[in-house]
Amino acid sequence: MNLKFVFLFNLLLAFSIQCLTAQTFKKDIYYHIVSNSGLALSSQQNAADNSPIRLEKEEKKALEQLWTIEPLGNGRFLISSPLSKKAIDNGNKISAEGNSLLFWAKDQYNSNQHWEIIKNMEGSYLIKDSKNTVLVFTPSENNELAQLPLKSGNANQQWTIKEIKGKFKIPVRIGKENWENETIFGINKLPPHSPYIPFPSIASLEKDSTFRMPWKNTQSAYYQSLNGLWKFNWVRKPSLRPVDFYKTNYDVSNWKEIPVPSNWEMEGYGTPIYTNFTHPFKNDPPFIEPQEGYTNEYETNPVGSYKRHFKIPENWNGKEIFLHFDGAYSAIYVWVNGRQVGYSQGANNGAEFDITKYVKKGDNDISVADYRWCDGSYIEDQDMFRLSGIHRNVYLFATPKLHVRDFFMHTDFEGEDYSHSILRIDASVKNDDKNNTASTLEIYIKNPSGENVLKMQQAVQGIRRGEEQQYTLKGVLSHPALWTAETPNLYTAEFILKDKKGNIMEALSSTFGARKIEFKNRRLYINGKRVFLKGVNRHDIDPKYGKAVPVSSMLKDVLLMKQHNINTIRTSHYPNDPRMYAMYDYFGLYVVAEADLEDHGNQSISFDKNWEAAFVDRNVRNVEEHKNHPSVIFWSMGNESGSGTNFKAVYKAIKAIDNSRFIHYEPYNELADMDSKMYPSVKDMIAEDQNGNDKPFFLCEYAHAMGNAIGNLDEYWDYIENKSQRMIGGCIWDWVDQGINKQGMPADYYYYGGDFGDKPTDYTFCINGITTPDRRVTAKMMQVKKSYQYIKFKQLTRYGHKIEISNKYAFLNLDQFKVQWVLLKDGDAIDSGYVNPGNVAPDGIFELNAPSDISLDRNSEYFLNIYCRLQKENRWANAGYIVAEEQFALSPKVTPSDKGSATSSMHFKMINETAKELRVNGEGFHINFDKRSGLLTSLVYGNKEMIYQHKGPIFNWYRSIDNDQRDSSKMNIHISSFAQHYSKDSGSIVVEEKLDVFLEKQKANYPYAITYTIYPSGTIDVNAKFETGDNYMPPRFGLRMELVPGMENVSWYGRGPFDNYPDRKTAALIGIYKNTVDGMASEHYVHAQSMGEREDVRWLEITDEHHKGIKIISQNHLGFEALHYTDEQLWGAVHDFALGSIRRPQTYLTLDCKQRGLGNASCGPGPLPKYEIPKNTTLSYAFRIEEVKQ
Repeated sequence: MNLKFVFLFNLLLAFSIQCLTAQTFKKDIYYHIVSNSGLALSSQQNAADNSPIRLEKEEKKALEQLWTIEPLGNGRFLISSPLSKKAIDNGNKISAEGNSLLFWAKDQYNSNQHWEIIKNMEGSYLIKDSKNTVLVFTPSENNELAQLPLKSGNANQQWTIKEIKGKFKIPVRIGKENWENETIFGINKLPPHSPYIPFPSIASLEKDSTFRMPWKNTQSAYYQSLNGLWKFNWVRKPSLRPVDFYKTNYDVSNWKEIPVPSNWEMEGYGTPIYTNFTHPFKNDPPFIEPQEGYTNEYETNPVGSYKRHFKIPENWNGKEIFLHFDGAYSAIYVWVNGRQVGYSQGANNGAEFDITKYVKKGDNDISVADYRWCDGSYIEDQDMFRLSGIHRNVYLFATPKLHVRDFFMHTDFEGEDYSHSILRIDASVKNDDKNNTASTLEIYIKNPSGENVLKMQQAVQGIRRGEEQQYTLKGVLSHPALWTAETPNLYTAEFILKDKKGNIMEALSSTFGARKIEFKNRRLYINGKRVFLKGVNRHDIDPKYGKAVPVSSMLKDVLLMKQHNINTIRTSHYPNDPRMYAMYDYFGLYVVAEADLEDHGNQSISFDKNWEAAFVDRNVRNVEEHKNHPSVIFWSMGNESGSGTNFKAVYKAIKAIDNSRFIHYEPYNELADMDSKMYPSVKDMIAEDQNGNDKPFFLCEYAHAMGNAIGNLDEYWDYIENKSQRMIGGCIWDWVDQGINKQGMPADYYYYGGDFGDKPTDYTFCINGITTPDRRVTAKMMQVKKSYQYIKFKQLTRYGHKIEISNKYAFLNLDQFKVQWVLLKDGDAIDSGYVNPGNVAPDGIFELNAPSDISLDRNSEYFLNIYCRLQKENRWANAGYIVAEEQFALSPKVTPSDKGSATSSMHFKMINETAKELRVNGEGFHINFDKRSGLLTSLVYGNKEMIYQHKGPIFNWYRSIDNDQRDSSKMNIHISSFAQHYSKDSGSIVVEEKLDVFLEKQKANYPYAITYTIYPSGTIDVNAKFETGDNYMPPRFGLRMELVPGMENVSWYGRGPFDNYPDRKTAALIGIYKNTVDGMASEHYVHAQSMGEREDVRWLEITDEHHKGIKIISQNHLGFEALHYTDEQLWGAVHDFALGSIRRPQTYLTLDCKQRGLGNASCGPGPLPKYEIPKNTTLSYAFRIEEVKQ
């Protein structure tokens, strides 16, 4: 085969010598591409991704036969259809035998769409794959386009490329309804602005709970919430909706009620649908049409009709009245008192309407028709549960006719000492009155302590009705308290608008922070200090309320993030509820603020000019609504939406509003201000970091946390923080499992894709969080906390008592913390104390001298644990909370003494061997072996049987986690030899077994050997060796046994207290821990899978309520699980809540010799090589079994 490749390559090279050296094609010219037989390549307007490319009889006026050929440089071209807006793609297949070519979303950066076009002397062309120069365009026998190996003399591989002149009108496909027209995404919708609440006076403003904590409920007299119960009607398609329900006399008395905000699927209407990026309707933008086999074949496009009444307060007379929606999926029409107010798309951006002319004194009627899908759904194709309805706050607010409409607060710094900040406020004042009334705008600045430190004033006059004027006010903040995620100091600006008599017309406020963002030397600097972004991606999701996330859940997220050393959140993949940004400011989190834009399922949209305005609108609204939050450091233009030209317009629009922040967009690094990448391995990350690019490098998604995951996180961060050249950090995918409740089922039952009969679905791919749906602290979260911690520790000499403590915070000194040391002897704390680290500045070092006057017993093992705790309570944790920790060995690991050997007073009572069985009896114990299987079938200590139904130690290889292949298989074990002899030296019975395991599905065998050394005391030494082979590599090698019911209490000396694995264990310190077998299954993976592993175990005990049981003592290395389920049963349970129904009374005790690391291969790389099980290797371990007596 290699010779064939060489021959074909040389043949092609010789042919190319005869070709013209350069080809010229213009991207704005149309071409026909015609085969030697006169058939032209043809498209269709609604060509789907992965659909074939047909050859049809050439017709000059056929729009489907028009092609554009865009030069990409380096002799490469992109060939696409202007009709379908799809490109010719090789499907990422470049086999020597060739393959079919297909349509795929046009993407100039997708190398699968790069083609070389070579012209020969006769004027025809070869079109070849740029990644495999022996494969060229060739018609298939069924007149579809393929790429096949170049064959000398094959005329079918020669193509004619004709320039087609004339005017062609490529049809713009727009539906009759606004919700099927990508050019209409708002009617009468007001321009976006920073959120604010107007008040009638300064006193009421400053008294309100929102003054300091804007996420709380306001009591402003000029604000009215429309949250609560609305009358509601749901239909499965638009033709069934109550068309006239908006009329004031329409009778809705028989309608049910629904809470607002909510998702109607969470209230029992329609079907929740989880899909990663496959559109849940026919992929034919901008239309919403049923797709056979999908949920929307029946629920074509559900419509929710909402209706309620409200009253206008008397003190709102003469004011402008606005109706505001914080978010609704996905398109809404609004009526007030029977009159249509407007229309909006953009599910996670605010939609605001001026309803002054629609309302009346007293009782008013509001109606909303909400369409589940619209053309905007094509660019809301995020990896999430697709839920519908008015999912965020709805409210009214009133302003005077002349009012502050918007403001943008800038803090600039001159020089590098940050001793003063120039505060510039751009304030927009709008006049909705027929009179041109003069007034005064006063702005008061309060420092973080609440003291007035600056006043600015501006005369307001000459604004015509319906117009607004922007004023720029400047002042200086001396020695400002700077905002960072570590020091979230917030100033407050009060905007007071007064009439010409000095009376207050309105008062409003906004917090802001003094901070500066820079890229220098390919790094990120905040206020002149280098910062690493230690982040997570977060979706809006609550198990009970869906995307209508309550404030309590928002706060829980923020507090957990702060408590676990997370300093950055990427709002994946849409703006969060406005109240969350106030939390990010207040508690201190950096924010990558992402726009509500993802066309993942049809990325050709990003190249379509018709969609440009929608792309720009969503980004502009994102920026305008969140521009005053100091927590926002980057704008993100969207997610996985291709690299189309629409993003150039987006980038330009963002920079026109805000040039103080940087712009992120992973699929189009050439345009963005930074390089960004998803899910690289550590090796690939290093290569990307060192590629010489001059932009900072960010991992927008990495460490895919699906199920039992987050492997080798330490290795990512060791490189990022200590060795990288231009890295600025990354955000783990993702924060929380997107599991939701079902109507009528218990609140702790969480469901994922497919559980609702939803189609299409990507099943469990939404269960990717480092926390559970109900926000529990998990082993994954604890490892994130450890890997992200800002205080580092180093033992200066092996087993030494001097510990170097480094401050890796960017802005905090170590005097914020107290250092606790704890000395452990054989896992028990024997001494402890506190040390004041002093005022160690960032990047400073403090040396801790641990107690060295304690005499260390050579027969014991010692560890020194170091904990850094908060000195004082802060906004997110109590005093004493641990922010960083480390553990150091002060002595070598101790090999257990030979306590099992015989003494002169001990002897065996009986040794009986038959053809089938070996029995060994002693004082207070007896042991049985089945010689036919090699199993230890009975172990009795003190008249208590330990082994359940004769199931002693047996080969164990299976593990079930999302990152593994999970190929369960029937296991056949053949015993090749069983021998026993008496050892005079140790006075023991030695049983030696050789066995062979065959896995039927994998067609792989694994020889292993076990030696049992039985002492007269009843103690058993077990030594096992396993051959890994060179075939299928199981995820673990070890033994499993079943213990009798009642053996429920577990204690161990090893890593804990939570789950830990070879590449996720540094957060789990070595110590003595206690639990129950039921408690060992505490990780609550929504999709049930292997769990409960504890690594580096010295010993473990499993006992009954009378403290009778067995103790396992490791002779070298050991990991264990003790559960009421096997790994196969866990995977078969499908859901965590099903574990109760499959719980077995016995305990499955797994003793691992070696287990594969977890990695993150559900979407990304597997374990690092050092955490893999090596092939063709002998693995061995040894442990002792002895009785635990009451």
